[in-house]
Amino acid sequence: MSLMGLDIGTTGVKAVVFDVKGNMLAGAYREYPLLFPFPGASELDPEEVIEAASEVIGEAASTVKGADPVTAIGIASQGEAFTPVDSGGRALANAMTSSDSRAATLVRDWREEYGVWLYEITGHTPYPMYSLFKLLWLKENRADVWKDAWKFLFFEDLLAFTLTGAAVTDYTVAARSMMFDVRNRRWSSEILELIGLERERLPDAVPSGTIIGTVRHKLCRDLGLASGAVVVAGGHDQPVGALGCGAAASGSGSYAVGTVECICPKVDRLIQSSELMDANLATYPHVLPDSYTTVAFNTMGGNVLRWVRDNLAIEETAEARRAGEDPYDRIISSASSEPGSVILLPHFGPTGTPHFESKGTGVLFGLKLSTTRAEVLRAFLEGITYEMKWNLSILSDVGFKLSDLRVIGGGAKSKTWMRIKADILGVPLTTMRVAEATCMGAAILAGSGLGIVSSRDASEEWAMPAETYQPRKEHSSIYEDRFAVYKEIYNSLCKARSMHYGFRN
Repeated sequence: MSLMGLDIGTTGVKAVVFDVKGNMLAGAYREYPLLFPFPGASELDPEEVIEAASEVIGEAASTVKGADPVTAIGIASQGEAFTPVDSGGRALANAMTSSDSRAATLVRDWREEYGVWLYEITGHTPYPMYSLFKLLWLKENRADVWKDAWKFLFFEDLLAFTLTGAAVTDYTVAARSMMFDVRNRRWSSEILELIGLERERLPDAVPSGTIIGTVRHKLCRDLGLASGAVVVAGGHDQPVGALGCGAAASGSGSYAVGTVECICPKVDRLIQSSELMDANLATYPHVLPDSYTTVAFNTMGGNVLRWVRDNLAIEETAEARRAGEDPYDRIISSASSEPGSVILLPHFGPTGTPHFESKGTGVLFGLKLSTTRAEVLRAFLEGITYEMKWNLSILSDVGFKLSDLRVIGGGAKSKTWMRIKADILGVPLTTMRVAEATCMGAAILAGSGLGIVSSRDASEEWAMPAETYQPRKEHSSIYEDRFAVYKEIYNSLCKARSMHYGFRN
């Protein structure tokens, strides 16, 4: 028997098949387009997503069905995005993605009136990304959809419903809706009553690793799955990825370095505080039993580097493409080899934690006539990481103390950038041999649901480290001073914007 892990992301879906020892057997990937119907809107067509998911399941499963057929599928998915469906599972509207900000005007009033109360129940602070506010927008602006919807399903649940007919989600995805009681691990009746949403219109919430149901017989045959294959609740992609890269011990965490930079630690108790609330650092269940996590993220990470590629490093990018190389490798190798005095604030758009700035402003500080191109490129690499250091310092102060980070994502391939990041963060960074950590984590949960693997043991045994980068003291001490300046620049900029425009967000 083999196990499949699915990762339903914002721009594409992956399926990877593993044997019970964690060896990768097959994989497939499909992309789908993001839709931007009006300013502030960011949507996905649920039918396109489910079709793409079905294709990758079939492609990956068919590769192994003769020798080692897939017996269980674990599903990890993006958070926050939901689809209103009728009783047959037909989508009544597109799904609003995490970056959809159409509900921003609703958030301000809710933050003032219910902010602390909502944080105490859900572990999250009000922000347009969360499903609660997207639902309120739908109720006010698409009354027909609100009225006709049988269920509101997240992408994990929507695919599971398509495969099995059961409307079930897991605790971690439910928590990202901002309607879930993270202490009692149930939908919050108080919040649902406040917004006028009946409990039965949401999927049942179960622990990660719970069997949701058996794949319909015809689908098993059509997709090349083992007869009687089951679907298992996976979870929010970040903690599932942390499980898949071996960050299953308390004090450890994953560090995804890609379009969005994200740190996801594990702790053995629920930690809530005014400091975490002020920093917009959520606390919610982990995919592992009796454990909790948070998500510290910088939405501008890889996006800023893309801006550098397209606008600043045009020469390096052209040379890399002529040579058949990755442009980002060329950009990183062209940066100064030593810590620089130029400091970047990488807020080229809406930020993540700890600021939740809806109107970010990027800044290059310390430019001189003697400043070189290499120093400017170095500043971009450093500025993105300073933002994550700010998150880590807050987490450390309130009990999320991290002794190491497991790095996943495209950025982990660059040894130079890994050394810079380790020096700035002051924490050892370990890259992994298998790149698809989220799919691996979902497959581990699938095996856990069947009772053939232990989530914690498999996380340690399947996730094979590649290389560890230790912080270099001579650079780390310089970066501590630079980081203090970074925070001063940000705080001064906030004051200047407030005086000039009369608002912060």
